Amino acid sequence: MPEILSVEGLVAGYGEAVVLNGLDLALEEGRSLALLGRNGVGKTTLIDTLVGLTTRVAGTIRFAGRDVTRLRAEQRAAAGIGWVPQERNTFRSLTVEENLTSVARPGPWGLARVYEMFPRLAERRRNLGNQLSGGEQQMLAVGRALMLNPRLLLLDEPLEGLAPIIVDELLAAIRRLIRDEGLSVILVEQKARKILPVTDMAVILDRGAVVHYSTSQDLLADEAALALHLGVGERPARPARRRVVS
Repeated sequence: MPEILSVEGLVAGYGEAVVLNGLDLALEEGRSLALLGRNGVGKTTLIDTLVGLTTRVAGTIRFAGRDVTRLRAEQRAAAGIGWVPQERNTFRSLTVEENLTSVARPGPWGLARVYEMFPRLAERRRNLGNQLSGGEQQMLAVGRALMLNPRLLLLDEPLEGLAPIIVDELLAAIRRLIRDEGLSVILVEQKARKILPVTDMAVILDRGAVVHYSTSQDLLADEAALALHLGVGERPARPARRRVVS
C-alpha cells in the first residue's frame, strides 16, 4: 500500500526553540497511528509541523507522494490534511450548521453523513458554538474537519477532559472512520489503553524523536514498554474475595 505520509530527518520547533530532532515517520494510506509519549516530548509539535504551524529547520514532509515541506497551512489543508487541534477552534458565534458548511469541500463527507455520525450535532444544528458542551464542541471540531474531506486526519488529544460517555461516543466514531471508512488517521492521546485497540500502528516519542515503533497490538501487550516510556503500569489485580463461612 502506498504511503500517505513520509517524514524524514525532521527538525522543527517554535522560533529558535527546537523540539523535534531528526524525526522519521511513515504511514501507509488507509492506516492509523497512535502517537504517544509523556507530556512535552513533541507530540503536538509534530502535529503542528505537519499542518504547517511551526518553524522547520531541516527535513522533508511528503504527503500522498507530494513534497509539502514548504507549503503554507492553508495549502496543506487544501491538499487533504485535516486537523482537529486540542483547542478545537470552533466558531463560537456561528451555529453548528454554519460551522460545518463554512469549510465544506466537495467529497463524500457532507452534512447528512456528519449528522448521522454525530446525532447530537443534528439535534443542536441551530445552536451557536458557545452554547455547546465540551463534548459537543469536540464532535463539532471532528465533524468540521470531515467536511473538508481530508485524506489524512490529525486528531490532537480529542478525548481530553471529556465525560466517559462522550469518550465512548467519540471512540466509536474514530473507530468507524478507521475501520469502516478507511481514513488515514494520526491520533495523539494520553490514554494509551483507550486508543491502542482502535489504531493499527503505534509510535512513542521522547525528546523529539521516535523511541518505539510497533503495531498497536504489540505495544498494548508490552507492559515493559508501556511502563518505561509512558508510565503506564500493569493493571492491578483484583483482590481475592474472602469466603465467609457461616
